[in-house]
Amino acid sequence: MAERARPLGINHVALDVGDLEEALAFYGRFFDFELQGREPGMAFIDMGDQFIALAEGRADPAQGGRHFGLVVDDKEAVRAALREGGVEVSEPPRLDFRDPWGNWVQVVDYRDIQFTKASNVLRGMGVTGLEKRPGALEELREKGLLD
Repeated sequence: MAERARPLGINHVALDVGDLEEALAFYGRFFDFELQGREPGMAFIDMGDQFIALAEGRADPAQGGRHFGLVVDDKEAVRAALREGGVEVSEPPRLDFRDPWGNWVQVVDYRDIQFTKASNVLRGMGVTGLEKRPGALEELREKGLLD
């Protein structure tokens, strides 16, 4: 049996959207982001050492439970912005919503999960003062991922 590779993370997630400009405007109402780049029919939203690719041309309806979790620095700020923008969201403590093209997004707070960015990446993103909460620290300790 050949040696198997170990997954180390996700470089990007690609979302199919109907119209690229509408998608950039929609997500720009709720998230502070910069474009990493563009090419015909695609735009790339920068997330430090990762990105989200928006791909134009979605015509199919939403597909059940397929979703992705987006890590943010302030989940409740996203909830407030989505509600203000008329987007239906789940009840706390979860924060789930669908974009206009049916993509299901789960929003999670960086401080509450084991996912960790290197301090130099956070600094480069202009993010400071985010300390993991006890539950997330315990998850990291249990896996031997804390120094």
